[in-house]
Amino acid sequence: MNRVRAALAFYVADVFASVPRKDQRAKSDCYLRGLMLEGRRKSIQAMATRLPDGNEQNLQQFVNQSTWDPVPVQRRICERMLPLIGPAAWVIDDVSVPKDGRMSAGVAPQYCGALGKRANCQVAVSVHAASDTASCPLQWRLFLPREWAADTGRRALTRVPPEVTHREKWRLALEMLDTLAGWGMNPPVVVADAAYGTNAHLRAALADRQLAYVLAIRSDVSAHPFDAEPEAPARNGDTGCWPQPRYRHPAPSVAALAAGLGQEAFTSVTWRLGSRGELRSRFAAVRVRPAGKAVERPIRAAASAEQGWWDGILPDCWLLVEWPADAEAPTDYWLSNLPDDTPIADLVRLAKVRWRIEHDYRELKHGLGLDHFEGRSWPGWHHHVTLVTAAHAFLTEQRLAPKVLAPVSPSTKSLTPSRTS
Repeated sequence: MNRVRAALAFYVADVFASVPRKDQRAKSDCYLRGLMLEGRRKSIQAMATRLPDGNEQNLQQFVNQSTWDPVPVQRRICERMLPLIGPAAWVIDDVSVPKDGRMSAGVAPQYCGALGKRANCQVAVSVHAASDTASCPLQWRLFLPREWAADTGRRALTRVPPEVTHREKWRLALEMLDTLAGWGMNPPVVVADAAYGTNAHLRAALADRQLAYVLAIRSDVSAHPFDAEPEAPARNGDTGCWPQPRYRHPAPSVAALAAGLGQEAFTSVTWRLGSRGELRSRFAAVRVRPAGKAVERPIRAAASAEQGWWDGILPDCWLLVEWPADAEAPTDYWLSNLPDDTPIADLVRLAKVRWRIEHDYRELKHGLGLDHFEGRSWPGWHHHVTLVTAAHAFLTEQRLAPKVLAPVSPSTKSLTPSRTS
């Protein structure tokens, strides 16, 4: 225990070096210990009663009223964790927290994944670095429902910054990726579930940023076969505009394309070793051309701006389909812009890496009190989620690299601990 306490002290000195006051850094150490100690409830009051140096009033002020900036803390966590985890992908996801009342920042009746139905809750979008052996949150954004945009009364009471307004969840995800890119951190591959991957605007934005992705999609997403070609009909007479090339047949759904492949096109692929043995299913991967107005419009606009016309050809990408042996039809679908020589085993491994994030959420919520915060303010929520992330990162470091030196922050070189854990 003494060794772990010493490791935590050095960790706090490094990660919270940007927090200006010594007493605030001491409170961050206290708060992290409260989150990591045993106890079902991780509210400030409950933690203060369990900690020998716990002071409820001081911790409340530190989290809810203090003005320390969580962003440099988040950045330092990323600097420590990315080299340690060596992620195969970054995963976009969101988590919901049921709430009572209407005065917590961002709370509204909306779909709550924790309850599996529409309920009064907060929703946070997150980006995680993930490998098969470890993962860690890198960024969080609290989703602000549309009804909060002009509600000046609730915004003032919960201290929502004036520049913050309603933004779709996929835009919040892009904002986090841009923030991380500004810190010199870029994902090897971006992975997300169908709530994000079905959105053609997100796929286009990732491609514009030259980011590779493997995104789950719904079965009704439309796509042309790879060999489909746009055609321009003959011009009638000598007047009028020349007809534009376009696909002359409606794009089928990916479910229809998958069904047309036949079972013989599917091969058995193992993607990792689970607690009960190898995880294996049947997959097929084919090149397709995603279709739809949301796909075509930006491509047409870009082509027209550059060369004055568009040849009508839609970009191609991978369609990955899963058809389990005991299922009557394909069950899951992904689109990926990875190179056309990417092995199907790599596509499957990346598509399935999202399982690590469910592990994160379980530990963050049930073990570290992510959803136990009882404050209502916007700054308080961001302080709490940053502290929870710091606790999760510390535990991940302890599990993964108890004898490996962490990258040294310029602010803590003078400390020169023998080990970080």
